[in-house]
Amino acid sequence: MSFLYNLLVIATSYLLKIVALFNPKMKLFVDGRKNVFKILSHKIQPKDKTIWFHSASLGEFEQGLPVMEKIRILYPEHKIVLTFFSPSGYEVRKNSTAADVIVYLPLDTKNNAKEFLKLVHPEMVFFIKYEFWPNYLNELKQGNIPTYLFSGIFRKDQVFFKWYGGFYRNALTAFKMFFVQNESSKLLLNQIGFQNVKVNGDTRFDRVAKILERDNSLDFIEEFKDNKLTVVAGSTWPKDESNLVDFINSNAFGVKFIVAPHNVKADQIEDLKKSISKKVILFSEIQHKNLSEYDVFIIDTIGILTKIYSYADIAYVGGGFGTSGLHNILEPATFGIPIVIGPNFKKFSEAVALVNMGGCISVKSKKELEETLAFLIQNDDERFEKGHISKTFVEMNKNATDVILKNLAS
Repeated sequence: MSFLYNLLVIATSYLLKIVALFNPKMKLFVDGRKNVFKILSHKIQPKDKTIWFHSASLGEFEQGLPVMEKIRILYPEHKIVLTFFSPSGYEVRKNSTAADVIVYLPLDTKNNAKEFLKLVHPEMVFFIKYEFWPNYLNELKQGNIPTYLFSGIFRKDQVFFKWYGGFYRNALTAFKMFFVQNESSKLLLNQIGFQNVKVNGDTRFDRVAKILERDNSLDFIEEFKDNKLTVVAGSTWPKDESNLVDFINSNAFGVKFIVAPHNVKADQIEDLKKSISKKVILFSEIQHKNLSEYDVFIIDTIGILTKIYSYADIAYVGGGFGTSGLHNILEPATFGIPIVIGPNFKKFSEAVALVNMGGCISVKSKKELEETLAFLIQNDDERFEKGHISKTFVEMNKNATDVILKNLAS
């Protein structure tokens, strides 16, 4: 199995170079890895002490941030090295101050793993949520480097739990401790012989709880809102937007709408704008405009959605009507906002829990979405109660980071 795996990784590396000729995202994936070892050799000296965090993409970075921040305080003499697998994580956070060195993770070949660990020489390693690269993990195990997984989630359909998954199960022996989000993950690991498992929840709750400590004000959103009830639709995809547009256009409640699409490509933004009959403005058009005169505000930029949620009275979070995955519901939840999502959310434990608690409402159709929004707009008590449930949910699940730090030495 080891031979076949390594052959597959090498073959994939050549295939990706061909795909990169036609796919801009894959070009970033390939080109971004070309100078990783050169960057590492320049930024990390043999005498440096380092701690390595690996994140698949942007969501995992957000989960890892509370731990990175605490580790920096506890180990001020160490350099934090952060790797990403995906361009959607690296390209957005490559200039983050959370780490001293931020690079793509080279593909999981034996030579890459050896060279990477030789240059980084970490004293401690953290993998966030998932991504289990056998060659890296085997090298970490051979080097006797303490390696941890946190905010982990395991499912019974993963290869580790199949009869043919021995090669991948063996890679898991590199971990000194698994910090997982739920009991089912712990039981699955126990069943294949791992007892070094602790249930401590999801570190994302710590990150979103800290959002309340910062300044979330945005003058232009405040001007647009104009003290009116506001619905914020965040991280929307075209399917979400098509379900929302008729309700926005027929809105007779006098509410404002802010739409922050997941994809801010100019052509898609223009299509969305044209579909709205109400008075609409883009973020890129706000200079010298009286924003209070507009009904709909389309955010054609990235990086400010979290602050925008602080102005919401109702939040719709996108992704639940498609197959790409539900987006982050915890950011609006921490502000004490009732949340509406599509039907595809069962793979997201926080969404399942909040739907069951009543702070989040899942709708199955455009008609249900319209009825739910109308209900929340017209019923202040229901809106406030569901918002209170959302805020309490975040508060109840904080402190996963502290559990990790307390157990590092054990």
